[in-house]
Amino acid sequence: MFMLYVYSMKRILPILAALCISLQCMAQQPTVGSSVPDIKLPNQKGSKINLSSLKGKVVVLDFWASWCGPCRRSMPDLKAIYEKFKDKGLEVYAVSLDTEKKDWNKAIKEDATTWVHVIDADNAVAKLWQIQYIPNTYLLDKNGNVVSINANHAALEQQIEKLLN
Repeated sequence: MFMLYVYSMKRILPILAALCISLQCMAQQPTVGSSVPDIKLPNQKGSKINLSSLKGKVVVLDFWASWCGPCRRSMPDLKAIYEKFKDKGLEVYAVSLDTEKKDWNKAIKEDATTWVHVIDADNAVAKLWQIQYIPNTYLLDKNGNVVSINANHAALEQQIEKLLN
């Protein structure tokens, strides 16, 4: 009986190791120059919005939450950038990591942001992307490739202007 167990484990362990390695490869934070995996999350009305539906636009992908002080303090700068470039082809896809929809909706209303808001209440996307902290912001070109990660306000504005011209 023991020999059968050892034999079975010798056959199963390589399969488990390969599975773990492949799952680890799938769950990686995108890097500059890489394309991003699609995201499909519900908006405030419950309709699922795909990140890929914004292809052809320059996109600021912003991971945030209503309870995150730095996230909320960054909203006025992001709003200014959005207002400046939205008519030229910029979109913001804001992924909230809130677990309470009422807190998320309240923050959107208080901040008066009008871009695409979606919620990742179970943090499935955040886990897939290996989001370790927020705010966490990606700038995507019109093809969905990462141009920069967590650029400051001035750098983000310059990069967007360059991508839209």
